[in-house]
Amino acid sequence: MQELLQASFSSANVFASGLLIFVLLYWLTVLVGVLDLSSLDLDLDADLDTDASLDGLEGVLVFFNLGRVPLMIFLSFFALPYWAVSVGVNYALGTTSSWVGLLLMLPLMVFCLFVAKFLTYPFVKLFQAMEKEEAPNAALIGQVCTVLLPANNAQIGQAAVKTKGAPVLLNVKTSQESLILKGDTAVVIDYLPETNLHLIEPYQTL
Repeated sequence: MQELLQASFSSANVFASGLLIFVLLYWLTVLVGVLDLSSLDLDLDADLDTDASLDGLEGVLVFFNLGRVPLMIFLSFFALPYWAVSVGVNYALGTTSSWVGLLLMLPLMVFCLFVAKFLTYPFVKLFQAMEKEEAPNAALIGQVCTVLLPANNAQIGQAAVKTKGAPVLLNVKTSQESLILKGDTAVVIDYLPETNLHLIEPYQTL
């Protein structure tokens, strides 16, 4: 165990070990509720679409599933193999020079990018399915609805959104204490996927 710790924090492996520690600390903060899964997420549309010259970079990121799965999930599946491979290779080669470790860093990182791409592939399917499930609900944001059962910030009610076919029934709540009563008109302002509720506010016309 002591030999592993010494190898992990040798100059050749300190970057890989630091990255792994960062990932472990991140998941610890998620578990205690300080951060959530999307806190450090990568938004390719916002970050890259503003510059056409970055289309190639976007293609590379998407190839490795970055942007298709949350950044920290990808980084987790990259950091652990990278740390294990870095420690193992440098131990096998008897690397003692930080310069040799630096030269090995890039090829090891490229190899582990492909490992992370393979390991995160099942999560791509999972998050694609989740996005398809949430898309119809998110599309209702901004729609006007009629309240069928009273709702406030503590009481879950029900509302109906008119469509070309049958009305869409929603479980709703508000951000305020006062009730929105049956028959009132409201507007859908948000969708809360963790509770499958839509957030509504009274709709007032001038």
